[in-house]
Amino acid sequence: MKLAKLIFYAAAIWGIAVLLPHYFLENLIGRDAPPPITHPEYFYGFVGVGLAWQFAFLMIARDPVRYRLLMLPSIAEKWLFTIGSAILIAQGRVAPKFSVPVVIDFALGVLFLIAFVKTPKE
Repeated sequence: MKLAKLIFYAAAIWGIAVLLPHYFLENLIGRDAPPPITHPEYFYGFVGVGLAWQFAFLMIARDPVRYRLLMLPSIAEKWLFTIGSAILIAQGRVAPKFSVPVVIDFALGVLFLIAFVKTPKE
C-alpha cells in the first residue's frame, strides 16, 4: 500500500508540474512547433482532462485500498495516450522528441499496474 501511495503521489505531482504551465503556453507552442494551434478547445480540453486525472491520482494516493479499482482507468489513461502517440510518431506526424513524454507515461502505466496488483482488495 505504501508503494501505491508513493507511485500515485509522484505521478500526480509530476503531472501537475508538466500540465499546468500549458495554460500559458498556447502561443509559444504554436510558434515553436508550427502550425499555430487552430482548435484551442481541443488543446485546453486535453490540458483540463489531464489535470483532472492528476487530482484523481491524488485521491488514489490518499487511500489506495478504497480507490483500487480507479487504478484501472488510470492505467488506461496512460496507455491510451502512449498508443495514440506512438502511432503518430511512427507516422512522422509529430517530432521524435515527443517520445520522451510518451515513454514516461508508458512507465507510469506500468507502475500503476504494479500498484494495482500489490494493493489489497480490502
